[in-house]
Amino acid sequence: MNCIVILCDTLRWDHCSPYHKGHPLSDLSGEQAPWVVPTPNIERLADRGTVFDNAWCGSSPCMPARRDIYTGRYEFLERGWGPLEDDDLDLPRQISGPKPASLTRLLTDGYSVSHLITDHFHLWEQGAGNYHMGYAGYEFIRGHEGDAWKTDPITFPCPDDPMSKVERHHRNVFLTRKKEEDYFCAQVFTRASEWLQANHGYKDFYLHIDCFDPHEPWDPPEEYVKMFDPRGYQVERWHSKPPYDFWRRHMTEDELRHFQARYAASVVFTDKWLGTFLDTMDALHLWEDTVVIFTSDHGTFNGDHGRIGKTQTHQFGALSHIPFILVHPDYRVGERRDQLVQLVDIYPTVLSVLGRPCPPGRHGVDLLPILQNRTAKAHTYAISGQFGKSVSITDGDWILHQSPGPENQPLYWHGHQTARFDPLGYTLGAYQDGRRPVVNYPSWAEPTWLSNREEDPNELYNQANQYHGQVDRLTEALRDLFIELGAPQEQFQRLNL
Repeated sequence: MNCIVILCDTLRWDHCSPYHKGHPLSDLSGEQAPWVVPTPNIERLADRGTVFDNAWCGSSPCMPARRDIYTGRYEFLERGWGPLEDDDLDLPRQISGPKPASLTRLLTDGYSVSHLITDHFHLWEQGAGNYHMGYAGYEFIRGHEGDAWKTDPITFPCPDDPMSKVERHHRNVFLTRKKEEDYFCAQVFTRASEWLQANHGYKDFYLHIDCFDPHEPWDPPEEYVKMFDPRGYQVERWHSKPPYDFWRRHMTEDELRHFQARYAASVVFTDKWLGTFLDTMDALHLWEDTVVIFTSDHGTFNGDHGRIGKTQTHQFGALSHIPFILVHPDYRVGERRDQLVQLVDIYPTVLSVLGRPCPPGRHGVDLLPILQNRTAKAHTYAISGQFGKSVSITDGDWILHQSPGPENQPLYWHGHQTARFDPLGYTLGAYQDGRRPVVNYPSWAEPTWLSNREEDPNELYNQANQYHGQVDRLTEALRDLFIELGAPQEQFQRLNL
């Protein structure tokens, strides 16, 4: 059986047709605009497969989420944004062998061909850039966000602060983008289609598609923006990257709506080019022997809790609740599941599909039994978090966001590698005994927070002081889960467990 994983970065679950079911966004969240976001190609996947309604990310943001996928372990318990390490037993090497080999030797030794296609610059950026190395082949589409690619000394239109790293993105795209096919998601899914056409004859291949869209910069073709804001880009001012802050500190309500319009347009545009890839699968009849997993690394605030952008606060549902669709040729067409699933489950599931053994010590579970049996067990609790910040736990109904003590200590970064590219503000001490102390790294200002998804799906009200029994129950569950996962001892102290 072949396996394809499709990861679209920063894709909110409520912008996907299988989840909003044709309802306006404002029906799902009063902080969203009253428009419907059509994603017919994500819906094509749902019609062929199984939709998981209770999927949660795990480690956050971008690269920590990928490490969950590549290792089958929650990264945020031990370290933050960083590269893979030698003992991580990363997924590509489990599929294509522990060291680079010729294709002939790889296949002779009983391994499978694996291939990565991505425009996700962080996979290659200093401090995280070794996620491609275990694949039998890989393709990197240049130019996104801060990619130091083009240096041509020209004048070009850039709506952002020229000191922002997004300035590089606009320079790159101004020099290379001439038509819709030149946009990044179009290139990603076009190249993936071409790879399928050339390589679909391999038995038990693994294709990993990591599409940066709809992550910001939010600058899709204007015709897609006009689906949600008739003005298109003809507004007084616009920025392609949200400020990751309370939106009222930076923009008017009209400007927020324009941000929301460009995000929705980016989702629709990404979905269109996903469709070209699905067309290729149709033409090659690959649905007959291929499993497809479609998901995202996390969502984003887009007016929720008065915020825009990622991180900033607890892993509320706008960030941690993600789309997750699994298509299998033999099981459950057009069905839904409510088991708790997470990104760490991709690792054992892919290995199960390919008939490869799963190493011990993984935190994920194989999802194939759940396709066969709607009552099969997955996770009793899902957890998510960002290294050194609060930790969230949910049973699917109640969600507890457990804040650390005011000192946020003790805290250690476990592992040899550090994040040379440091987007989140760590200060690391000297390496000793397999770890580095983390200092001067405050947690979020928000206190421990309890929400009930049925009563308050947007988690706007903290019910921790009202339901002490639920706080105690979930705190105990988090403590027990940490023990089961082998979490570092300081996490129990830091989080008052």
